[in-house]
Amino acid sequence: MPTETQKYGALPFDEAIAFFRDKLSIGTMAWDDIWSVQHSRAFMIAGAMEADLVNDFKAAVDAAIADGESLNSFRERFDDIVARYGWTYKGGRNWRTKVIYDTNMRTAYSAGRYRQMTDPDVLTLRPYWQYRHGGSSDPRPSHLDLDGKVFAHDDPIWNTHFPPNGWGCKCFVVSLSERDLAKRGKTGTDTAPELTYYDYTDQKGRTHRVPEGIDPGFEYNPGKAAARTDTILRDNLTNADATARKT
Repeated sequence: MPTETQKYGALPFDEAIAFFRDKLSIGTMAWDDIWSVQHSRAFMIAGAMEADLVNDFKAAVDAAIADGESLNSFRERFDDIVARYGWTYKGGRNWRTKVIYDTNMRTAYSAGRYRQMTDPDVLTLRPYWQYRHGGSSDPRPSHLDLDGKVFAHDDPIWNTHFPPNGWGCKCFVVSLSERDLAKRGKTGTDTAPELTYYDYTDQKGRTHRVPEGIDPGFEYNPGKAAARTDTILRDNLTNADATARKT
């Protein structure tokens, strides 16, 4: 993991940039106004309602993704935007900026990798996907349990467990060929775990079923959701935006 003054991993790359730039800016009061798959077509900052404010934050994140700007550089942009708009936000400045930066960068990277790995030519050569733990010093047991497991690219597990799978999650997925499987001592794929669920009630009283081991709102595949029909997602986002502005 890079330090706060370094660029973010191997970014930028075209697929991640395209994923982020295709998002709509949405004004919201709370982080769960926009839920799950809607995030693949929506950019929001909890508590930011003014359109110009949200768009300026989106431009700051875009610079980080497209130009590989560091967390410190993003924080400078964040401070400037907050000062210009007189925006008041919840949480400490360092915590809030890190959440915004990490979540958007990791999700864009994940969606970009999904697009690369689902290219038909790539799938022909590398049809297996392996879950890799990100090496956190304080790992989530459920994420660690999946480390090294290999599933077919179209296994349903990837609908809910394609990282990031929670706040600060550093897990990732790599694609493998038949030869790669053999090098790992595998003759086939692993059996996906049977999922159990818990109920999460958001701030509007809506109840969502979330798989155990996944943080609320992260139970989706960013890249797969982005590949869905734009009309369906954009209609949902328009309704969510209208609802958020009425509260």
